Amino acid sequence: MESSLVGDVARDDAALRRFLHGLPGVDQVGAEGRAASLAARSIKTTAKAWAIDMAISMVDLTTLEGADTPGKVRSLCAKAARPDPSDASVPSVAAVCVYPDLVETAVSALRGSPVQIASVATAFPSGRAALSTKLQDVRDAVAAGATEIDMVIDRGAFLAGHYLQVFEEIIAVKAECGPAHLKVILETGELATLDNARRASWLALLAGGDFIKTSTGKISPAAQPPVALVMLEAVRDFQARTGELRGVKLAGGIRAAKEAVRYLVMVNEVAGEQWLTPALFRFGASSLLNDLLLQRHKLSTGSYDGPDYVTVD
Repeated sequence: MESSLVGDVARDDAALRRFLHGLPGVDQVGAEGRAASLAARSIKTTAKAWAIDMAISMVDLTTLEGADTPGKVRSLCAKAARPDPSDASVPSVAAVCVYPDLVETAVSALRGSPVQIASVATAFPSGRAALSTKLQDVRDAVAAGATEIDMVIDRGAFLAGHYLQVFEEIIAVKAECGPAHLKVILETGELATLDNARRASWLALLAGGDFIKTSTGKISPAAQPPVALVMLEAVRDFQARTGELRGVKLAGGIRAAKEAVRYLVMVNEVAGEQWLTPALFRFGASSLLNDLLLQRHKLSTGSYDGPDYVTVD
């Protein structure tokens, strides 16, 4: 990473604060207007078919409920690896995302599959725990076979202006990830402003996050177009300044294929075509995959199927 950018702010609270508050302010009206304009774009049928398959390949198929069981996770993994059992041309999803205690179940179910195993960690969803507890959470998930870690930042610390604390926690978590990729959940619905979303995005990128992620999916609002716009601008500008490509994950409330396709248009227009890959863009979702499958089948057959065409999650 470029020392002139990260080295100047690392481990120095005042320098970090100056950098984050020196970022250009977000024009909320302008961001909302541009997001709405991009959402109004229409695409041709052939492009839509490509976009639906791309969106399927970008899904982190997720179950994060207290009632999750090994059986539910195995079923989810089967769907992740073969979303439509009747059509082998449907791509597998990017990852399955589960709690740390169910990682071993997912690893066993997905052995031999290209689907990644993601696990939430660091006192998900609140992010309120001792650092030692958070790091043990990460170690447990990685030891069980997680290839991706979705951590949550301490929003209370961030909103109180304790940027260095959040920065150093991300660095510590990244160190425990080993070969696993780190997605940093900002929980933008609690950050209140687009300026905070921009600062939190840059903070996570500076600390080494491989992805920045909107939400836990446990609060509302979650992923929203203006926030996605700001986060995509952050990874684009970070790449321009450092040469490093980092990803964006949108999670929470994205259920319809048309929403996913609109976000792909935004990715292309704001960040650029090179971000149109599961390596750099993801959807965290549980029900989105079903609608993508229904819309895909409608494009190929010309008619809608009933809800029984897809499995119940």
